[in-house]
Amino acid sequence: MPRRLDLPDSASAATPGTDGRLSAPSARRNAEAICAVLERVAPARGRALELASGTGEHAVRLAARLPGLIWQPTEIDPWRRASIDAWAADAARPNLRPALELDACQPGWGAARAGQDLIFASNILHLVSDAEARTLIEEAARALAPGGVLALYGPFLRDDGFASPGDAAFHASLIAQDPDIGYKPVAWIAARGGAAGLTLEAQISMPANNLTIIFRQPPVIAQRNR
Repeated sequence: MPRRLDLPDSASAATPGTDGRLSAPSARRNAEAICAVLERVAPARGRALELASGTGEHAVRLAARLPGLIWQPTEIDPWRRASIDAWAADAARPNLRPALELDACQPGWGAARAGQDLIFASNILHLVSDAEARTLIEEAARALAPGGVLALYGPFLRDDGFASPGDAAFHASLIAQDPDIGYKPVAWIAARGGAAGLTLEAQISMPANNLTIIFRQPPVIAQRNR
């Protein structure tokens, strides 16, 4: 199952509020940049599935900025699911659904959630093993509708190494806790998406040396009758 490491610099670290809403500093910092990217690449209408939604702060912002998408947050952690629902209740967005329990790194969920026009995952791949990351991408590919978009946000290892000394230090702190996790190379992520049948469309630079990697499920091309 995905690990949630509450390291001081981890994107999973969250502070509880008085009304059940958790707040993560990284979510507050990166929400605007993520919204701007998804506004460019997401379909105008359809179904959106957010994997490992965390506190719910991204979900409420994205549901507001992408009103044509039915936004479905998911989480394995019940404490965070409660936070997502508390944020949703406060925002009262008609296109934002209650959080579902889903382990995005376990096989089988893709077929059960088929027909998604957008799948978004933020700050999860560096917190799981290579095998778990591979499963997440494969299951997301199965869940996407033809022409659907997979957007993966977070820190990644570039071809020429870490983007900054801070990234190298954070990666080292992760593997000190668990040698199976840590930053995934961009090339490795691209290869896993390609093996799952997805087309790599873009690698978008984000604040704090992060990236958003965009894949698309190829559309179905109708064959002419012979």
